[in-house]
Amino acid sequence: MTITNVRADHYSIPLPVVLSDAMHGDMPSFELMTARVTDADGNEGLGYTYTLSGGARAIHSVIANDIAPVLVGRDADRIEETWKHLWWSLHYAGRGGLAMHALSAADVALWDLLGKRTGLPLWRLLGGADPKVKAYAGGIDLMFTLDDLLAQTDANLAKGFRAIKMKVGRDNLGEDVERIAAMRAHLGPNFPLMVDANMRWTVDEAIRAARAFRDHDLTWLEEPTIPEDFAGHARILNEGGVPISSGENLHTLYDFQHMLAANGVSYIEPDVSNCGGITVWMKVARLAEARNLPVTSHGVHDIHVHLLGAIPNASYLEVHGFGLERYIAEPLEIVEGYATAGERPGHGISFDWAGLEEHRV
Repeated sequence: MTITNVRADHYSIPLPVVLSDAMHGDMPSFELMTARVTDADGNEGLGYTYTLSGGARAIHSVIANDIAPVLVGRDADRIEETWKHLWWSLHYAGRGGLAMHALSAADVALWDLLGKRTGLPLWRLLGGADPKVKAYAGGIDLMFTLDDLLAQTDANLAKGFRAIKMKVGRDNLGEDVERIAAMRAHLGPNFPLMVDANMRWTVDEAIRAARAFRDHDLTWLEEPTIPEDFAGHARILNEGGVPISSGENLHTLYDFQHMLAANGVSYIEPDVSNCGGITVWMKVARLAEARNLPVTSHGVHDIHVHLLGAIPNASYLEVHGFGLERYIAEPLEIVEGYATAGERPGHGISFDWAGLEEHRV
């Protein structure tokens, strides 16, 4: 079936609450770039990606000016061929960079289109393991007061979450330890608790932090150092004494291969919006399965619930949509700690385009 049209859009969406982490600072808004791919029968697939600040206009431009002309006229069902063609057409200027965000959005749109053409939800189309996926609330809360942090946690528990992630990476490590201890006391023993450093530390600093945290029974310490330091991740995992999760800032299949070969993580964490889309995400999951490692996710939970539901080595779904649920017709629901991928064809996401229009860039 021939692709007849590709539409690219860019929106700047204010967050309900200013968020903060150790490396990105305050985040008052996020940038949403969408790709809509239409076939000759009028079926439309939707893909999207996002950034927190810089690069959004460039990503939108790549979708509109570099990807759209390539897609029009191609066979919508030949996704692997199309992905490879786009990869090499963008490779010299954008390997692993902004172009991968754009390629990711286009790839997700193609898979969504295929789901709609076949009448299958993505979790079934991609493998059909188990649509019910454990979910955690991903807090972006480094500078919250302790009272606000615990109040946010109580609100997430009331929403049905049975696993929580908090930010670490304050200037004073002792403050991180105190906040983790307070959270552990608040949640009680055996409750899944993750912490996320957002690449804050050197390897030695991360080892010191991990050792300071390990008495609090963490499910994992996420992104303890820069993503490119594969050997450093292995050191932190081996010497720190806590499980490690990383991958949201790895943007090619080969980056994930290097991280896994280095034995640098306990949980690998691809983000479908920047790793190359569903095509690459599924390959990362298979690489991890071959190493008997679980897969988690980063953001974009309305798509990731389908991808985790498709694979046998799924762990936790991160739930944080940067307020995008305000513009989704049927946002994800959490019931007793689980999210469930739906039965609507494709990923099933339907945006409120009229509501988004006021944020158009």
